[in-house]
Amino acid sequence: MATYNKRGYKPKTKAEKVVEEEIDIKDSTTAEVFASLDEGASKTEEWVEKNQKAILTVILLILAGALGYMAYGKFIKEPKIAEAANELTVAQESFTTALETTNTNVKDSLYLVALNGSQGKYGLLDVADKYSGTPSANLANYYAGMSYLEIKDYKNAISHLEKFSSSDMILGPLAKGAIGDAFMQLDQAEQALDYYEKALKLNTNDFTTPRFLFKAAVAAIDLGKNDIAVTYLNRIKNEFKDSEYASQVDLYLGRAQAGN
Repeated sequence: MATYNKRGYKPKTKAEKVVEEEIDIKDSTTAEVFASLDEGASKTEEWVEKNQKAILTVILLILAGALGYMAYGKFIKEPKIAEAANELTVAQESFTTALETTNTNVKDSLYLVALNGSQGKYGLLDVADKYSGTPSANLANYYAGMSYLEIKDYKNAISHLEKFSSSDMILGPLAKGAIGDAFMQLDQAEQALDYYEKALKLNTNDFTTPRFLFKAAVAAIDLGKNDIAVTYLNRIKNEFKDSEYASQVDLYLGRAQAGN
């Protein structure tokens, strides 16, 4: 049988046939993908329906945890912090009074009152123990350490000062340096030098830096580390010439240089 083409009909080129075949394949692949997605969605829905009780339980536990944390902060942690600050005030006043007292016989008694409390009021040791984790407990350890240092109980001084931490430019170095002082009193110059150097690394300022440069130099001389002592003493001479330690630098420089 004869065949004919309509007017204007152009036979498809090989390239056009290839394109059509590719389109058919793509359509087929897309259909398969959507079918697969539908099947996956159905399985997911089935899984959710089957396990919705467990899912709900997990969600509720997460919510309960978040609410519990918020409640802990609001109704337990915040009141505890306020209460600790209030208790610390009385003990802190006893510490300050002891610090300012010139009568040495009374001084030690006042430090003991600050540490142990009196007349039903908490002392520094109580605050540090009963309000552990609060800023006031942290500060109580600092005051307790300093109190023990003053009454020459050096081991307890070290114990409490090591529990104290602060980013304050003065308190942080003072605490580390006080541990150094306690070790010096225990004739442990090596440990003392280590803590004086820790104090120096925390912050540089006109109050604590020359103080602990000088103490570190003295400890270094005791250990025969005269080069270290010379370095620290020269820093006082060059950087802190107006400090109270500057007047003693030349004397100790002579000792350090004589030892080399």
